[in-house]
Amino acid sequence: MTRLSRDDVIKAVDRADDVTIAQIIGTGATAEELAEAQAWLANDEPMINDLRPLAQGRVRELVDILSELEEEEEGIEPGPAATGG
Repeated sequence: MTRLSRDDVIKAVDRADDVTIAQIIGTGATAEELAEAQAWLANDEPMINDLRPLAQGRVRELVDILSELEEEEEGIEPGPAATGG
């Protein structure tokens, strides 16, 4: 499993800006971990029903980054926990 490249991120997250791409690559995640994070965002309830453990580690970091990206797209301001304040 190799770490994500810029091209990998652009293919998987076409709406990502340069900062988000750098954040995703900076996690050290693999393509498989990015796919798992995207699956959690799209289908968290079925994954929980399959008794899968909640996302952890790099997958959790990716879920947080992708969630923030979705919120920005929807025009939702991140809450205090997301901004660190």
